[in-house]
Amino acid sequence: MSKPLLSAHFESREPSDVRLAQMKYDEREVKPEAVINVGIGNVSLPTNPAMMERMFNLDAPESPFNKGVIRYTGTAGTPEAQDAFRNIMKAEGFDTSKLFVQVTDGGSAGMELVILGVCGPAGTGEKPLMMIDPAYTNYISFSQRVGRKTITLKRYLDESGKFELPEISKIEETIKSSNPGALLVIPYDNPTGQMYSHKTMVELAKLCVKHNMWMISDEAYRGLYYDENKKLVSIWGIDDEEVPGIEGRRISIETASKVWNACGLRIGAVVTDNKEFYTRSVAEYTANLCANAIGQYIFGALAKESKEDLMGWCKSLREYYKEQIFMVNNTLKELEPGLIVSNPDASIYSVIDVRNVVKPGFDCIDFVLYCAGKGSAVIDGVETTLLVAPMKGFYDIAPGQPNPGSTQFRISFVESIENMAKVPELFVKLLRQFEEQR
Repeated sequence: MSKPLLSAHFESREPSDVRLAQMKYDEREVKPEAVINVGIGNVSLPTNPAMMERMFNLDAPESPFNKGVIRYTGTAGTPEAQDAFRNIMKAEGFDTSKLFVQVTDGGSAGMELVILGVCGPAGTGEKPLMMIDPAYTNYISFSQRVGRKTITLKRYLDESGKFELPEISKIEETIKSSNPGALLVIPYDNPTGQMYSHKTMVELAKLCVKHNMWMISDEAYRGLYYDENKKLVSIWGIDDEEVPGIEGRRISIETASKVWNACGLRIGAVVTDNKEFYTRSVAEYTANLCANAIGQYIFGALAKESKEDLMGWCKSLREYYKEQIFMVNNTLKELEPGLIVSNPDASIYSVIDVRNVVKPGFDCIDFVLYCAGKGSAVIDGVETTLLVAPMKGFYDIAPGQPNPGSTQFRISFVESIENMAKVPELFVKLLRQFEEQR
């Protein structure tokens, strides 16, 4: 008897690189005493106190859920959840009076909506999404899911640990040859930890105006930067006065996951200054009905927080992550000087490149599967393994072409202080162990 056939799309799918290690580890029959998972940005810090108060008091008299009824909200989100995003942006110094906010099920749902809204028809390759590699792997996955083409320019990690953006002239050459519908930027970059300068954002905005493109800015980590001499960078810090014509083509993707320590809440937003885009995006999202109602209520607490409280919260996170990132990066290079570790400018990630310390033929995915499936090392008397994200999936590479991510890994600074301190020794021990048996 013949079996039902999967679609070609499903047959081609593999787990996202940020979930690969965890899925393999879950299948492991004999597990070590401990596992440290820095493969995914699953923040383990407590959420904001105002959000926490609502989370623990859903039965309070003022809660819409106090009678146990959980109804749909409007498709664009509750006014309060929308205002929470606006309130944060106002506290950061941005004018929100002409912005439209659509609340989504996490930033991920926002990514998919935006791709649908700015690219050409499915399967045609027209008006592709333009990205700068390495780029957050979900943009590649969502583009494939909805049949939209992506084009990329490459950043390379030099020996000093610095990622450099391509020259503006090279970016423009690619725009002319590919005619993209939009340019995606991640100013506080995932996965590299690079922080864009305001000057660079302005130069890219000018290209978007000149070539009639949308400018999409993923601002999930806005505010998480570690050079006190730098200022907040955002698409909302660029207007028609500085770049004539940029207004009306700006879109940002927002989330409660990272700065607000609420990954599992699954609340995000698409923010734009283009009313037509907003109207059509909400129309598209009506098929989803609405974002998580309880999540919107919990996040909505930030609509009433003061500027001082919001900015104080962000400052405390910067201080926390800065200490962790510099500690891990410096220790890695002390234990294995040949490692290349990306400079910790922003966000909550670093890239480790092992190209100088491994034998030819090394593949990052093989190492990740080894650590998740059978590898372990003794740290502080405890048999432990480490889950990291392979970087191959963060590069949009044509089949048969060399992938710079083959020797690279992304680590997320999301475990406890105690566990993060173990990461350098654990990574180096497992890498040496893997190379010995290869």
